[in-house]
Amino acid sequence: MSISIAIDGPAGAGKSTIARKLAEKLGYIYVDTGAMYRAMGCYFSGLGVKKEDAEAMRRLCGQADIEIRYEQGVQQVILNGENVNDQIRTEEAGLMASACAKIKEVREKLVNLQRALAAKADVVMDGRDIGTYVLPDADLKIYLTASVQVRAQRRYRELMEKKEPCSLSEVEQDIIARDEQDMNRQISPLRQAKDAVLLDSSDLTVEQVLEKMCRLAESAGARI
Repeated sequence: MSISIAIDGPAGAGKSTIARKLAEKLGYIYVDTGAMYRAMGCYFSGLGVKKEDAEAMRRLCGQADIEIRYEQGVQQVILNGENVNDQIRTEEAGLMASACAKIKEVREKLVNLQRALAAKADVVMDGRDIGTYVLPDADLKIYLTASVQVRAQRRYRELMEKKEPCSLSEVEQDIIARDEQDMNRQISPLRQAKDAVLLDSSDLTVEQVLEKMCRLAESAGARI
């Protein structure tokens, strides 16, 4: 029987980095649901759809073919036959992802794929509503968070390393805006599941967070 670990939390909390490392440590498949929504965001952006145009998103989402592949243990996100791993990490893709994640039709399309992956393999899955909606019966649920200031600084460093022009204040405002959107959307808003373990990474290193999660996973039945 497969084991599923759900990691939720706000933008910039380090979910993707930690989930990927945890999956590698456990030998599980890492499912980056945020990447799937970002791919959908790229799809809409490429069509010129604005993030306020919910009707266009409902009408067009059915034409987007999003697939997750693994090559040499690395997740590849394929959008209509094209690898979009680089495109999905832009700020525009992130904002579009947050906007389209509010659309019922978009969520249904992607959630079905996510659940299918978890049903057939041991997975570590991160996102905004994994423990509350996508995998409500996950063996372990973790809500990973950090202060707005810490999350903004992390994102700012990441963008600077990619040589993407930005300012710390702009990044912080984007983080606040995305929190507002994610926590107040009508469909599956971001919130901590009642049975999730709260883990604040504001004052922890990646290694310290990973160690804590490994111990939690072990308690949930995972072999390390």
